[in-house]
Amino acid sequence: MVLKGKVLIAQGGGPTAVINQSLAGIVSESRKYGEMLRTYGAIHGVEGIINEDFLDLTQETSHNLEQVALTPSSALWSTRIKPDVKYCHEIFKVLQAHDIRYFFYIGGNDSADTVRIVGEEARKVNYDLRTIHVPKTIDNDLVLNDHTPGYGSAARFVAQAFMGVNLDMRALNGVYIGVVMGRNAGFLTAASAIAQRYPDDGPHLIYLPERAFHMDKFLADVKQVYERHGMCIIAVSEGIRDANGRLMISTLHNDLEVDAHGNVCLSGTGALGELLSQQIKVKLGISRVRSDTFGYLQRSFVGCVSDIDQHEAREVGERAVQLAYWNNCNGSLTINRTGNYSVDYRLVGVEEIAAKTKLMPDEYITSEGNQVTDAFKFYVRPLIGAGLQFPAHLRAPRVPKLL
Repeated sequence: MVLKGKVLIAQGGGPTAVINQSLAGIVSESRKYGEMLRTYGAIHGVEGIINEDFLDLTQETSHNLEQVALTPSSALWSTRIKPDVKYCHEIFKVLQAHDIRYFFYIGGNDSADTVRIVGEEARKVNYDLRTIHVPKTIDNDLVLNDHTPGYGSAARFVAQAFMGVNLDMRALNGVYIGVVMGRNAGFLTAASAIAQRYPDDGPHLIYLPERAFHMDKFLADVKQVYERHGMCIIAVSEGIRDANGRLMISTLHNDLEVDAHGNVCLSGTGALGELLSQQIKVKLGISRVRSDTFGYLQRSFVGCVSDIDQHEAREVGERAVQLAYWNNCNGSLTINRTGNYSVDYRLVGVEEIAAKTKLMPDEYITSEGNQVTDAFKFYVRPLIGAGLQFPAHLRAPRVPKLL
């Protein structure tokens, strides 16, 4: 029997360039079924549910919905709140009051955990509720997923940013450090490797959270590259750790902001890049050293979207509604690579995704721990999408000197 009632959609965690494609996919697909009486959107994720702060997306025009789908960041706005059982119980009470029968939460592994707990609350009182976690994260760290919506577009931005850095550093030389998001997984930082086209292109060094970071080895690596090329371009994950698993930014800097979950705030500061720069200046005597912390730039950069990422984000939203409606299923939707290049969408138990983190496989990282392998480049290349423009260098011969 098909379940009859209202639909509720929420977006959680960090925004992406394609999260609204998933939103539009859910809204447009749910409009096809008469049993889905209304489609609501919660403002600010779970906070909006608790506050009963909803938009009636049933009344959104199709044209504007498509314009929103093409717009980066979370159209419903987001939240960093990580609900516990008590909070989820309050969420469920609101769902009951509004006769919500289909709940779609677009987010990462914490959002998956919220879906799991809300589903358990419904089962306790035999309330028929379809709960689907729709994947999203630029970190690409959801287990059982080949990749996640949002990652491809962010990876495209990172790759293009480092292409620009390559051109800049060729012109004036020096050392450049780009700090990229990634607390535990280095997928996004690793995408910088796509910028490498010519033999002397950077990033020459890539450091990821999956490998212990040693300052002495780092400085030796930089010295070797700089002496060879007259420049050194470095991509660093914000979550690099020492051999004891302690965040490098914590070992170098004591006065750090902590978020509501007790995690050191990594993207709101340029401290890691500045501190690494200072080490290079002092220990290696290189004066021209610059660093940037990409921070929010890589999440919702307008005009830098992977077509593959965009299409898949839309399709996971549509598929989530189909599974909830036709199959009466609960769970987490996953993306699985089935060819070169094609994907399939499968539903797994949300408990298999919730609060778990996928890391970069060993075969994607070189034995030296300061670069990525061709296997990773083969993995990430289709996700970045079509139409990626690579820079070109002048090839004309030098004129012989006369004096």
